[in-house]
Amino acid sequence: MLSLPPLSYNIRSLFVRWSSTLLTVIGIGATVAVLAGILALQQGFASLYSDAGREDVAIFLRPGATSEGESAFQRERAEILIKGTPEIALDGDGQPLASGEIYLAVRRAKLDGGETNVPIRGVQPASFAIAGEAFRIVEGENFTPGSNEVIVGRALPRRIQNCQVGQEIVFNTTPFTVVGVFDYEGPFQSEVWGDIDRMSEALKRPIWNRVLARVKPGTDIEALAERLEDDKQVPAKVLSERAYLTGQTKILTALLYILGGLLGSVMGVAAVFTGTNTMMSAIAARRREIGILLAIGFRPFPIFLSFVFEAIVLGLLGGVVGCLMVMPLHGVDTGTTNFATFTEVAFAFRVTPTVLGTAVIFACALGLVGGLIPAALAALKDPVEALRHR
Repeated sequence: MLSLPPLSYNIRSLFVRWSSTLLTVIGIGATVAVLAGILALQQGFASLYSDAGREDVAIFLRPGATSEGESAFQRERAEILIKGTPEIALDGDGQPLASGEIYLAVRRAKLDGGETNVPIRGVQPASFAIAGEAFRIVEGENFTPGSNEVIVGRALPRRIQNCQVGQEIVFNTTPFTVVGVFDYEGPFQSEVWGDIDRMSEALKRPIWNRVLARVKPGTDIEALAERLEDDKQVPAKVLSERAYLTGQTKILTALLYILGGLLGSVMGVAAVFTGTNTMMSAIAARRREIGILLAIGFRPFPIFLSFVFEAIVLGLLGGVVGCLMVMPLHGVDTGTTNFATFTEVAFAFRVTPTVLGTAVIFACALGLVGGLIPAALAALKDPVEALRHR
């Protein structure tokens, strides 16, 4: 059985040489904070979509479309789809609980300067029935069907011009009055909603982009999708709302992971060199101590493990500091472009246990890599040479 030097020996060493330890901890902490910040951004964006979707709501798109912006149905064909799909639930009057919607990204001015694409959605009254209690007006009132009135998601008044209740917002040359602010979880909080017919006329969009429908209990949406994919009359791509919204996060999530990997790698190299330098200095200063450990019977491999442990502890301390640096970001509102629709969505950073765990593991890995060479050099020292005075 291997006999290891007391671990308290390594812990005391880090605190005795506090200045070099502090420098390394801050270097690793800064690297980890950057990585964790990017991951918190990704978590906030992904949860905005994945937490909002429902499994009992189906999205009907044009075959081959990856988003509603790419989809299109002629109105007459969409109505045939709605009336000819028995899986769609019925409302209290026996009518299909389904709604046609149009969707278009429109360039709007931001309050802090510049412009961005804002999603504009034309909806039918059934859209609100499908949303149910998850949709609510938090300021003002809902728009009147057939009128030039709109409601805006709760994220827009603090980000986009002319989105306060009572203000006028112009699409093409048609003015619309903002009469309410709504709360609806998911990307909808960054959208403008209005009557589908008035929006269709103002935006010059004679087609519907998607059909939204509540399905009957027990409906297998995958089986429904397979049946409608090759339908002779109105072929359609069908997804559950949750599956559709989750699919909208793939592009940006991949980009954020790539960005996090690149920044983590570049900054991680600097952090590894800092950690290596700290460990090399510690070993040089403890040359005689290492010689004594070897002379009294500790084998090289336990010495190696002892110094690897010290390097990992150094990384762990850096990970804790990095996590403390990123914690204030939790809940901070921000916005970015959803590359699936090329529209801006507002959301909040989310510093989740997954983010913190990944940050700590990454920090320990940096400490480990930075300590391998110094630990090997310490283990391979000749006891007589290490004990010699110079």
